[in-house]
Amino acid sequence: MTRFVLIQTSHPGNVGATARAMKVMGFSELVLVRPRFADVLSQEETVAMASGAADILTRARIVDSLEEALDGVTFACATAMTPRDFGPPVREPRALFAELAASEHKLGLVFGSERYGMSNEDVYRCHAVLSIPTHPDYGSLNLAQAVQLLAYDWRQALGGFSVAARTPDPNLADARAVQGLLTHLQASLEQIGFLDPAAPRKLMPRLNQLFNRAQLSTEEVHILRGIARAMVEPYQRDA
Repeated sequence: MTRFVLIQTSHPGNVGATARAMKVMGFSELVLVRPRFADVLSQEETVAMASGAADILTRARIVDSLEEALDGVTFACATAMTPRDFGPPVREPRALFAELAASEHKLGLVFGSERYGMSNEDVYRCHAVLSIPTHPDYGSLNLAQAVQLLAYDWRQALGGFSVAARTPDPNLADARAVQGLLTHLQASLEQIGFLDPAAPRKLMPRLNQLFNRAQLSTEEVHILRGIARAMVEPYQRDA
């Protein structure tokens, strides 16, 4: 399974064109995070640009946060042109997709807004950053064009249309479970005095990247949350 996620999309035409790009490559799961227009999925320009992919729009969901959008996703790929001084590794799509095609991940492809791209916080939630190779003098891609390129490369990595779809590993913890663990752990670290909320020094994003690399199972998430609960018990008894 593959999910396409658009964050704070401004132009209805890009939503429609994204649906079309997905459908021609055989993908169907689209999630929008806080789009500019609440009714974007039914706007005339959106439907027109979808050009026969109205079923993608009908099934699409709108959510309030990237955490919700990644619920069920076990490997999330950010698309960001601006280099970050910290964050997940930057990979070329074809090389990474060749690795992921042999795995049992549920893949999430995450695209930022047309004007601002992706925030650092949203990039930190992802396992990798995809960098589409472009001419060094002009690397600007329209949102829908980027979706089409990545949808094509991912479909090719999966074997085109001649290979049966992979079944995601049900034991892998999804991105939302990892975020729940991080929220729990942050509260515990603050309570025991290990983390100063006034000067976090990127501790939580670093732990996010550590957990992403570890590819935690659901059981391992439960174990770590149990440790987080046990950490604060002496402080709760003394309170």
